[in-house]
Amino acid sequence: MSLDRPSESEPAGLPVGEPVDATPAKRPGGMPLVGRSVAVVPFDMDAHAADLYAATHGPERERLWFYLSVGPFAARADFDAYLERFLAGSDPVLYAIVDRASGRAVGHATYLRIEPAHRSVEVGHILFSPALARTAAATEAMALMMRHAFDDLGYRRFEWKCNALNAPSRRAAERLGFTFEGVFRRHLIHKGRSRDTAWYAVTDEEWPSRRAAFEAWLAPDNFRADGTQRRSLAELRRSFADQAAP
Repeated sequence: MSLDRPSESEPAGLPVGEPVDATPAKRPGGMPLVGRSVAVVPFDMDAHAADLYAATHGPERERLWFYLSVGPFAARADFDAYLERFLAGSDPVLYAIVDRASGRAVGHATYLRIEPAHRSVEVGHILFSPALARTAAATEAMALMMRHAFDDLGYRRFEWKCNALNAPSRRAAERLGFTFEGVFRRHLIHKGRSRDTAWYAVTDEEWPSRRAAFEAWLAPDNFRADGTQRRSLAELRRSFADQAAP
């Protein structure tokens, strides 16, 4: 393991960051991420496009796509062209979120702004169909992607960015354990309107307590017979963070 250390030529007495493992992270690729309720798998047009179009272009389509950069789409061909643009490049990397019970695609998400040298990656282009949104399966999908980034690929920073006006996305980031880092003002022009972007991240130092909280929350015994949770994700995260504190 290689560590970057201050060189002999650095001026004495000036502040400097701690040495870190400079081994690049791995790029996300073709590995399927399988949980109890969902699988997060490399997107396949033949296997996933038709189901996902049907799941995301019903009566709620305008609200569902409102804060995404494009969509909804008037025709299936336009939706397919949107997906093909993802699949033609190496960043973003597109995944389908598949309900394991039905085998149908119920959402998609990507790894993007992939920086192996700096070991930083973002999760984005998150699209949850009405069947997936606000379910334990949605939480599991995000936990699978976070765990893969940290535990399998070696990233030290996992980012979430959203329109600063997108209150549901901001609540989701905070619930999932992302730390709010600020707002980039007038960051983008989104569908003809100015967008400020809220930035969130989880770091490798924070990840162990986040991982423990996800595992405890997703455990079958955390849910009653009616499907309601016994302990919230935030409560569990605080508990594990307190245990880890010196």
